[in-house]
Amino acid sequence: MSRRSRLRLSLLCVLLACAAFAAAQDVQKQKLDRQYQTAAADYDAGRFAEAAALLDAVLPYATNSYEVHELLGMVYAALSENAKAVEHLKTAVQLKPDSAEARNNLAASLLHAGKAALAGEQFRKALELEPHSYDANHNLGEYYIQSGKLADARPLLEEAQRISPTSYDNSYDLAMTDFLLGNLEQARTVVQDLAKMKDTGELHNLLGQIDEKDSKFVAAANDYETAAHMDPSEENLFDWASEMLLHRTYEPAIAIYQQGAKRYPNSPRILIGLGLSLYSRGKYDDAVKALIAAADLNPSDPRCYLFLSKAYNSSPLQADEVIQRFRRYAELQPNSALAQYYYAISLWKGKRTEDSSLDLKTVQSLLERSIALDDSLADAHVQLGNLYADQHKYEQSIPYYVRALELDPNLADAHYRLGTDYVHVGQKDNAQKEFAVYQKLRAEHLAEVDKERAEVQQFVYSAKAPDSAKP
Repeated sequence: MSRRSRLRLSLLCVLLACAAFAAAQDVQKQKLDRQYQTAAADYDAGRFAEAAALLDAVLPYATNSYEVHELLGMVYAALSENAKAVEHLKTAVQLKPDSAEARNNLAASLLHAGKAALAGEQFRKALELEPHSYDANHNLGEYYIQSGKLADARPLLEEAQRISPTSYDNSYDLAMTDFLLGNLEQARTVVQDLAKMKDTGELHNLLGQIDEKDSKFVAAANDYETAAHMDPSEENLFDWASEMLLHRTYEPAIAIYQQGAKRYPNSPRILIGLGLSLYSRGKYDDAVKALIAAADLNPSDPRCYLFLSKAYNSSPLQADEVIQRFRRYAELQPNSALAQYYYAISLWKGKRTEDSSLDLKTVQSLLERSIALDDSLADAHVQLGNLYADQHKYEQSIPYYVRALELDPNLADAHYRLGTDYVHVGQKDNAQKEFAVYQKLRAEHLAEVDKERAEVQQFVYSAKAPDSAKP
């Protein structure tokens, strides 16, 4: 074979090899494309683990692919593997720094990973890239809401609403933000306009909150009732019943709480509300039963024991059951002054003085521990004073009454007991002063009523907080 023929043959072999390599590359590329498309379909269908496995196999051949890193980051975010999600979404942003979508996705993962400040930077950069984007405005607005910066969130949510006026989520968040900022008329207008497009139970619930804050109590009750009929969720039933409780319409409150307890038997706040309504209506035995059930569902909730203690004072028939709950609470919360106080009082009230099983030393020890944990607990000082006074140890009881009245001058019974002790130790002038204050407070009878009303409000508002205090 001539030299020229050999050269031609060599060139042909090279060309054939290149063609074969190109064909192999094309087959490999098609295979990777199919794997990526399958992973995307798995992600859309919620098969996140399968999508992750496919993308991890593709990644070594596409290390500089924005699409692969972006989708893999989203998959890991869906799997709650935040560190991996952030790693891939950061790479996607580096590969495509002008993508507002990439920065929004990275920001969301950073937020879930607990890196709020870094998330905020990415949300703001996304808005800089696309200042007229609904997503960029809405997402940064949501970020400011979660950061407690409602005033900063509002103009962003308002701009997002201008861009997409039919967006339910954004409009709801704007209404809630206005409500929390005290812009009640603006909040009401947004809710009413939104309800024309999509009437929901949660909108009527929010309208109830707005009307309640605006002192439109009848309207608020109607709003909550409508919300509960449209959507008898635990939240809506609780809010409707609580509106009745707040304004002392106890029979309707009891009926609604009972309905809620049937639907949601594992809701502690509904059972506490029921117990409180029954107590306020004078149905003490039933109140104790409801509050015991609430305590069993959430043994560490201090609100339950406050009202159980009150109901128990008027209905000691279930003493053993109540004492058991207070003992458990004291064991669960050994550093809580109130827990020790409640346990002491439950023992003392449940066992009468003539009962040989009553251990006053234990009661005294618990009250002393309560005061050691929190010296500002006026009721503990009063009860320790009572304990000594009942044993005719007036010199020891008087300082506890004095301290209690320093902490709360409106304790009528403490004034009376202190006056009585002063009589026993021969301090008649001081006794007369205490009796005079006692008579004045009893005549007014306002302090205790105001205190109980405040306790009811505190329970209702604190129980609402997890669901409706923020968008």
